[in-house]
Amino acid sequence: MRIAVDFDGTIVENKYPLIGKERPFVFQTLKMLQNKGHMLILWTYRCGKELDEAVDFCLKHGLEFYAVNSNYPEEIFDGTMSRKIHADLYIDDCNLGGLPDWGEIYQLLHPEGRSTPIKKQNRSFWEKIIGK
Repeated sequence: MRIAVDFDGTIVENKYPLIGKERPFVFQTLKMLQNKGHMLILWTYRCGKELDEAVDFCLKHGLEFYAVNSNYPEEIFDGTMSRKIHADLYIDDCNLGGLPDWGEIYQLLHPEGRSTPIKKQNRSFWEKIIGK
């Protein structure tokens, strides 16, 4: 899947324009998703110096994105195309229902590693949304 991931409030606590503290298990989870073959796109309001700082922050934590604020690495935004990123899934702290913790996000995308099956009557909001 192509997964668009927000930065402020999602990868780090929201302290924009500063970089907040990283959220628990975020880099481990995102690297595991990459290892499963998912293409991660950094999808953020940041631009210029603030965007460079966010990309560098992620690189220092061992995470390199497939693309940054674009659909593919070579895409150049020139004002003639939509700024909307095409993805199969968007992970953002402003999701309806809020941002689940990163361990839950991983288990929703890869339930095969779950130690106990999901009980149908007790599914979380996100499990109902993505149909797991």
